[in-house]
Amino acid sequence: MSDETGTPDTPAGSPGGAAPADGAAQGADEPQSGGPRPEPLRFFGTSWVHHDNGYPARRAGVAVGSLAAAVASCLVLRFAYEGIRIADTGSFVTVLVVAMFAICSALAFRNTWDGFDKRHDPQRQASLRGLLAIGFVGSLLAYFFRSLTEAPGEKLHREEYDKAREAHERRTTRRTGNPSKKKRRR
Repeated sequence: MSDETGTPDTPAGSPGGAAPADGAAQGADEPQSGGPRPEPLRFFGTSWVHHDNGYPARRAGVAVGSLAAAVASCLVLRFAYEGIRIADTGSFVTVLVVAMFAICSALAFRNTWDGFDKRHDPQRQASLRGLLAIGFVGSLLAYFFRSLTEAPGEKLHREEYDKAREAHERRTTRRTGNPSKKKRRR
């Protein structure tokens, strides 16, 4: 894992990847040795490949958990808003704080949602870290909505894994037999 971004150092489908995280037996699409291995997803491990090992229950758990976390976060933000009102800082500061959380949440939602379809640039993610921390409610909501249809990030990982499998199959099935024993044309 990369310490800075929290993403694995090896791309999906790399032959040097780790074994399935949740102890699942290798399926028909997963080679016994060599070949690409699926990249585990947070909360899902490699169960997203064949939708096994409790995949539907995990998806439901992620949906409920992210929605509950978003609701709890909104309650905490409500207490913060009440604290600003009690402090009587004025309407300008109140509007500024509410606008900041709304805008940062919208940007975090969009950034998280886009991250389910394509890999982010680590430098850009590092520069957005503060904004994403302020807009954490948006990230939680993006996780909730994506988990209603698939494991968050499954589409991206499946595309990468399928490309890696196809490339591996092309490499391994290109030659048949021993090339040194072939008859040479004169």
